[in-house]
Amino acid sequence: MAEPGEATGGPLAGVRVIDLTAVVLGPFATQTLGDMGADIVKIEPPEGDPTRQIGPSRGPGMGSYFANLNRNKRSIVLDLKLPAARAALDRLIGGADVFVHNMRLGAAARLGLDDATLRARHPRLIHAAATGFRAGSSMSEYPAFDDLIQGMSGAAALNADPDGAPRYFPTVMVDKLTGQLLASMIGMALFHRERTGQGQAVHVPMLESMLSFLLVEHMWGATIDEPEQGMGYPRMLSPHRRPYATRDGFISVICVSDAQWARVLRAIGREALVADPRFATIAARSAHVDALLAVLAEGLTARTTTEWLAILRPLDIPCGEASTLPALLENAYLRETGFFALAEHPSEGRVRVPAIPARFSASPAGVRRLWPRLGEHGVEVLREAGFGAGEIAEVLGGDA
Repeated sequence: MAEPGEATGGPLAGVRVIDLTAVVLGPFATQTLGDMGADIVKIEPPEGDPTRQIGPSRGPGMGSYFANLNRNKRSIVLDLKLPAARAALDRLIGGADVFVHNMRLGAAARLGLDDATLRARHPRLIHAAATGFRAGSSMSEYPAFDDLIQGMSGAAALNADPDGAPRYFPTVMVDKLTGQLLASMIGMALFHRERTGQGQAVHVPMLESMLSFLLVEHMWGATIDEPEQGMGYPRMLSPHRRPYATRDGFISVICVSDAQWARVLRAIGREALVADPRFATIAARSAHVDALLAVLAEGLTARTTTEWLAILRPLDIPCGEASTLPALLENAYLRETGFFALAEHPSEGRVRVPAIPARFSASPAGVRRLWPRLGEHGVEVLREAGFGAGEIAEVLGGDA
């Protein structure tokens, strides 16, 4: 991780993004762009992004939830109820490469922030938005949040309790998935503009994004237009597909190939099953997955997690200790790779920052800034855009 403020490149260095997003989906997308080197100007209302109030913090409005969605950004407060603030936003957009929002499309249009209005004035602009449902559909203006889409997409049903009641995954899965997709699509639109000079609109709906993610394996029989063969990949739905209990904890073990299964069955003392026709091929194992995973689960109770890792890793069996969240901070591999880096925040003191997963050999990404205080960069951003002192005072009011 680069020290905050240290100059780094990144594949999107030189790209400026005006970020009118809040909560999770949009900020996750723009943080990804910022990690890749883009200059992210985060536009916040006077009360700030709601996630500023969520999670442990040392200072007001600097909650941990906000921190993990808003590094590599500069914050400016604009009250868009005021004409001067709306005019300032348009000037900032005019000097940017990308404008991103995650408000409903009708609300954006009422503010004059829709694609048609903005790109009529700024034809090279990438106008990017993510909402719950497909633009132009009968549900395009319906509100949406992560839990709603988990339920509508079938994700909650896939995570059902033993009694069959749907249950949300304990993570903001849809927002983060859609945010990553939005960031990726913005990158592709920028590449198109490099080739053609043309800006364009990018819209990513949450429901369709989640469905495209879930149905890779779970379309099953519907893929060949025979849904009567069932939907849902049996291995994913097996009650035995979970971290397995060992003598002193839990271990994750996954085998795919014939050779891997043969080695693991021998390791747990069930060599006779290697030749069992139920388990001899991928197709056969898929048809008898519950029985196979039950055998594995029973066999792994015989030793400790450490003992199994010492046996299975030399056999090239994918395996690892099933971790708790607190244990991740002490994980030897993550310490080796420096995933959790300590840094000094200008106002919050010592903080821990997760690493950027991707590595680029020629244009390395980096953490240049830690999460900003509300409105911290307002004067700086407006000066860069050519605003004079009087204009800045008018736009920012008492914050100038």
